[in-house]
Amino acid sequence: MKIQGKMFVWLSAFLLVVAVVYGVWSKEPAGTTALFLAFGLSIMIGFYLGFTARRVDVGPQDNKEADVADDAGEVGFFSPHSWQPLGLGLGAAVAFLAVAVGWWLMYFAAPLILLSIWGWVFEYYRGENRTQ
Repeated sequence: MKIQGKMFVWLSAFLLVVAVVYGVWSKEPAGTTALFLAFGLSIMIGFYLGFTARRVDVGPQDNKEADVADDAGEVGFFSPHSWQPLGLGLGAAVAFLAVAVGWWLMYFAAPLILLSIWGWVFEYYRGENRTQ
């Protein structure tokens, strides 16, 4: 994780230089603000990765002699048959449609979104998948 932290710190230094040069040269506030915000986000991620790297064991990505297979392993658990993201996507589509068509569509989008989030969170607490 140390290398990722250093990469983001170097990226933030580059973004700061670019933001200052762009701001002085163009005198355009929207792009300058966006570059300074990108600098802030990059420095936050770099600080987090550097801070976390001091507290955890050295990973294979920090070892110059490591192979690709050293970093292999389980990535996580992903639900193979969940229908909840589809409902959440439909609810989000109706919510975004409400911005263009009319705010009254939010009355249909909000319950769909909330029901899908509720189902997704508690999907493995009930039914046939309860023991997984």
